[in-house]
Amino acid sequence: MRILAIIPARGGSKGVPGKNIKILGDMPLIAYSINQANESQLITKTIISTDDASIIKIAKEYHVEIPFVRPIELASDAASSISVVQHAIAFFEDNNEFFDAVCLLQPTSPFREKGFIDKAISTFMNTDCDALVSVLKVPHEFNPHWVFEVNESNCLQIATGEKEIIKRRQDLPNAFFRDGSIYLTKVEAIKKGSFYGKKLTYIESNPDLYINIDTQEDWEKAEQKLPIILSKI
Repeated sequence: MRILAIIPARGGSKGVPGKNIKILGDMPLIAYSINQANESQLITKTIISTDDASIIKIAKEYHVEIPFVRPIELASDAASSISVVQHAIAFFEDNNEFFDAVCLLQPTSPFREKGFIDKAISTFMNTDCDALVSVLKVPHEFNPHWVFEVNESNCLQIATGEKEIIKRRQDLPNAFFRDGSIYLTKVEAIKKGSFYGKKLTYIESNPDLYINIDTQEDWEKAEQKLPIILSKI
C-alpha cells in the first residue's frame, strides 16, 4: 500500500502566533511530526502542505519534501482539512503519482510514541476499513450513556436515547474520542469528501502523551509535559 503522509501547516495561527515553527523544547513544533514520519518504514512519501515561506524554510532543514505552495484559498481559517488533502492528492495525480491512502499528521498533536505511526498503518492495512483514527478513552463520567441532553419539554434525557440509565460504572461500554494524532484514509474516501469513509477503525494512543495545541495555555502544558515525554517519543 502506497501511503502519502501529509503534514498540514498554514502560516496564519491566531491562538499561538507562528506556532508551527515556534520552538518547543529544542526544535520547532512541526519538526516533531516530520521526524516521526521520516522514521516510519511504511510511509511512501512525506510532504508539508503550507502557504508560508518561513515554514517552508524551516521544514527543508528537517529533510521533508515541499512539492508545492498551498493556494491562498486553502490557507484561511475557513479552509477545510479535507480540501487541503484533496488538493495534495490532485497535485500528485496530475503528475502521474498515485497513492492508496493518506496519513494526516497534524503538527498540533506532536507527541506520538516511537513506532506509533507504523503500528497504526499496520493495523489499517490488516483491516478492510476505509479509515483509521487514533483515539483515547472517554472518562467514565463523560461516557455518552451518562450524558444528558435537554429535550423539547426542557427535561433531561440520556444522550444515547436509552430510557434507563446504566447504574454501575463497570457496566459502561468503552467510549472513545479522536485525539488528533493520526488519521489514515483511503484515497477513494477522501475524493468523496470524507476522512472516515463508511467503515472506520481505530488505534488507542498513549494518554500520557495527549496534547492538542490550539491556545497559549495548551502550549504551556506541552512545555510542562516535555521533559517526561521525550523519553517516550
